[in-house]
Amino acid sequence: MTLRTAAAAYELEAEGGERLRFGEVEVVVKASADTTGGAFTIFEENEPVDTPLHVHENEDELFYVLEGEHVFQVGDQEFRAGPGGLVFAPRGVPHAQRRVVPRTGRILVLTSPAGLEGFFRELAEADRAGAIGPDPYARASKNYGITWLN
Repeated sequence: MTLRTAAAAYELEAEGGERLRFGEVEVVVKASADTTGGAFTIFEENEPVDTPLHVHENEDELFYVLEGEHVFQVGDQEFRAGPGGLVFAPRGVPHAQRRVVPRTGRILVLTSPAGLEGFFRELAEADRAGAIGPDPYARASKNYGITWLN
């Protein structure tokens, strides 16, 4: 968990952000622990893949649909959301998301508190080193309190 500190004002151009690529995934970190004083992280999924059922120990997640149709499972509930739709997944509750049309659509994800960007950084580093695979995913998941359920 990232400690919250006073943050300075922050601006990011529309196409800006830290681009992190691993495997078939690209996320763009728009706001991080560094830029929000640990309050929250915002990232956009640009190369969309479905996310299997998992649980976050540390973060709440809020999903805002930018493009496409998405199905979110949160606990025993299922939500279908299109552009402008929003879904909240509290920490400790199993959740997953999938695209109605595979590999289409974009979502903006806010996590609170900040810090989940470190998970993506670890995976991007493993990918750059040519070592992406089950072990780096397991290590990063453990480091960031994520438990995969299937």
